[in-house]
Amino acid sequence: MSALLSPRAVAAPAHGLAPRLSAAAIGRAATLALHDELALAPKPGLVSFVDNGSHEDMDAHTFMRSLFALRRYFVRMAELGAARVPFKLLERCGIAAEGRMLAATGGINTHRGAVFVMGLLCAAVGAAQAESVALEAASVRASLLRHWGEALEARCHRVPTLPGGLAARRHGLRSASQEAALGFPTLFETALPAGARARRRGLEPRRVQLETFFSILAVLDDSNLAHRGGMEGLRFARQAARDFLAAGGAGADDALARAQAIHREFVARRLSPGGCADMLAAACFLQRVGA
Repeated sequence: MSALLSPRAVAAPAHGLAPRLSAAAIGRAATLALHDELALAPKPGLVSFVDNGSHEDMDAHTFMRSLFALRRYFVRMAELGAARVPFKLLERCGIAAEGRMLAATGGINTHRGAVFVMGLLCAAVGAAQAESVALEAASVRASLLRHWGEALEARCHRVPTLPGGLAARRHGLRSASQEAALGFPTLFETALPAGARARRRGLEPRRVQLETFFSILAVLDDSNLAHRGGMEGLRFARQAARDFLAAGGAGADDALARAQAIHREFVARRLSPGGCADMLAAACFLQRVGA
């Protein structure tokens, strides 16, 4: 059981499996995972406690207000997931949470992507536990697709209205909706394995997160990058990530200095890989709940 969880946050074991996490514990893990993402630095183009990255309209304090406004949302999504409710109820809860986020930040979009991604994962963890299966990455992904995959696929056919979705359609990229409908392949097939390999190499937590982030950046169709920098910006970002990994990744002696140099280049180009940030937070969440 993760050290972040108190005994009261854990339900009785089912059928000899590991103790179940309460909805409160799942929600707290989600909030802490978003804090993990915010705290990581250097993180090319993104807001941290060190600086604002490529953003002039937000800083770490803005993100903390957003986290405070969202903390109960993640708990509720875990509860709804455990009840295996129809997708429309999950979506309704997410829309309300987005409204609270915007109210807390004065209309600034800090966590719209995380509301979608992390909310779905909280629901999937809740569903997996309610079905008394071992809490593993594969079971979380399977629960997500089993209960809401069809609805997520239907969601992909909606006409996009937000900048990221519009950029994805314009450039022929995999949208956030499509990523979800496929069961978040970048998360489960790239981010989690990258983090596991980094831990086996003995890297400390900050460098594990850094390795995970750059592994995501190297492959994700990040529509935020495409929105800000077009395909040239997305290609530049991916190549920077691949070069970082090829030079030894987060385990190299000069990894932090190289990551900081890439951060400066992203800021100069006003690039901000917000989709990668969401995937990093999702990976931190699954590690925190022990999946």
